[in-house]
Amino acid sequence: MKLTKTLFLGSAAGLMAVSGAFAADLPVKAKAVEYVKICSLYGAGFYYIPGTDTCIKLGGYLRAEVAFNTNSNYGISNGSPAGAHNRLSNYYQMRARQDLNIDTRTATEYGVVRTFFDGVFTWTTGGYQGSGSATGGTVYTGNLGINTSGATPALVGSSINGTDGNTSGGSLGVYYAFIQFAGFTMGKAVSQFDAPWTNYPGNNIDSLVGGSGTVTGVNQFTYTADFGQGVTASFSAEDATAYYQAGNVNLTGATAGSMVGGTYGTNAIGGSRSPNLVGMVRVDQAWGMFQASVAAHDNHVAYYGANEATGHPDDKWGWAVQLALSIKNIPTGAGDVINISGVYTDGATRYNFQNLAGSSYSMFGSSGVAYQSVGFAYAPDTVFVTGGQQETVKTWGFRGAYTHNWDPYWNTALYGAYAQAQYGSVAKTALCGAGGAGGVFGGLAGVTGCNPDFAVGQVGIITRWTPVKNLTFSGDLNWTRLDQKYSGTVGYAGAGTTAKPAALYELKDQDSITLLLRAQRNW
Repeated sequence: MKLTKTLFLGSAAGLMAVSGAFAADLPVKAKAVEYVKICSLYGAGFYYIPGTDTCIKLGGYLRAEVAFNTNSNYGISNGSPAGAHNRLSNYYQMRARQDLNIDTRTATEYGVVRTFFDGVFTWTTGGYQGSGSATGGTVYTGNLGINTSGATPALVGSSINGTDGNTSGGSLGVYYAFIQFAGFTMGKAVSQFDAPWTNYPGNNIDSLVGGSGTVTGVNQFTYTADFGQGVTASFSAEDATAYYQAGNVNLTGATAGSMVGGTYGTNAIGGSRSPNLVGMVRVDQAWGMFQASVAAHDNHVAYYGANEATGHPDDKWGWAVQLALSIKNIPTGAGDVINISGVYTDGATRYNFQNLAGSSYSMFGSSGVAYQSVGFAYAPDTVFVTGGQQETVKTWGFRGAYTHNWDPYWNTALYGAYAQAQYGSVAKTALCGAGGAGGVFGGLAGVTGCNPDFAVGQVGIITRWTPVKNLTFSGDLNWTRLDQKYSGTVGYAGAGTTAKPAALYELKDQDSITLLLRAQRNW
C-alpha cells in the first residue's frame, strides 16, 4: 500500500511538471506595435513620434562646390592671402557640406509648440600664408573666414607646412536652434531685421554688401504679433557679439602699414552690455512682400590703454533702418520675382557690411608707375582717439535681384549690391590731417589724396538647372569693385603673410572676379 501511494504521488507530480512546461510554451497575446503615422497638420514630410502627439520632420541637403579666384567660398579675393594676388593665393577652393535639420511641432491650447535645429558638417580646402621667414616658409591656415571684428582674418588651425592639413579643413556648425511658442521665438534664428531672403536676393555667393544677413542665425528673444491679412510685427532682443560688431577702433594706434593691411588702429570692443534691439513690420500679400526694420546697437569700448586706469570713452548707441520689397507675378513669366532692399546705418555697420562680406579690404593689383598697386579700406562701427569720445561711421547701401524662369528646369538671376561708408571729422583729421595732407597717412611722401571714405559695388549673374526635383546645379559669376579714395603712391614696408616686399605702391581701386559652381541635393 505504501509503495502504491508513493508511485501515485510521484506520477501526479510528474504530470504537473509536464503540464507547466507545456503551458509555458503556449502563445501569449503580443503587445500592439505602434506604427509611425503620417502627420498632415503641418504639411508634407511630418510624422508622429510613436507614442506621442508630437510631429517630426527630418530634412537637409548635401552640397558640393568649387569657387575660383578666392580663398573663401563665400568671399571675394580680399585680405591675406587671397588679396595678395601672388603665389600664396588660391586659384580655387573646394567645399563639401552636409546639412541636417530637425523640425518638431505639437498642438497645444496655447497654439503650436515648435522646435527647430539645423546643423552642418563641412570640409573645405585650406590655404597658406607666408611665415615671414628669410627662407620663404609658409603656414597652413585651414579655412580662412571673415573676422567679424572687420580686421584681416587671423590664422585658423595653423601649422607649419601643413602638417595638420588632414584634419584642419573639417568643421561642425550650428545654424539654427530655437523654440517657438505663443508668438515667442527663443534661441538661434534669422534676425528679425533681415529681409526674408537674407543675403540672397537671387544669388548663391554669400558676400553681398548692402544689407544685413544673419544666414546662420543669431541668438534672440523675440515676440511676433499676427494682426491678420498678412500683417505681422516683431520686437526682438538679439545677441550683438557674434555678428554685429564691426569694431570700436582707437585711431591712436594706426600706422601706415596697418592701414594698407585693412585696419586703422586698435580694436577696443568691450564686454557685452546690451543686446541689439530690433523692431520689424511686415506685410505679405499675393503680389509680394514689404518689410520695414529698425535696430539699435550699443557701442561699448573697453579702455584707451592696457588697463582700466587709462580711462575709456562713453558708450554710444548706433542705429540702422532697412526697407525691403519683393514683387511677384510680374509679366515676364510664371514664378519670376524682383527682390530689393535698402539700408542706412549710423554706428551699426554690420547691418550694411554684413559679417560674411566683412568691412575690411586689402587688395593688390598691377601698376604702371610703381612696383604694384594696392587698394584698402575699413568700416568699423565707431572710431576715437585716446582721451576722446566715440564718433560713429555712417553707411548706406542696397542690394537686389531679378530672377527669370525660362522653364520648369532653368532659371537665371541678375543681381547687384552697393555700399558706401563715410567717416566724420575725428577720423579724417587723425588719418589724413586737415585738408587731407597730414595725419597718419596723408602726410606721407607720394600721397596726393587721403580720404578714408569708400564704396563697394557688386554685380553678378547666376544660372540654375534642376533636372530632377530637389537636385540643382548652378554657376554664379560675381564682380566686385573697391572704390577707395586714396591716390598717389606710398612706400609700404611690406608684410610677411602676403609676401609683399618693401617697395613703392600705387594707391588704386581694385577688382575681384569670383566664380562659384555648385551641386546641391535637398531632401
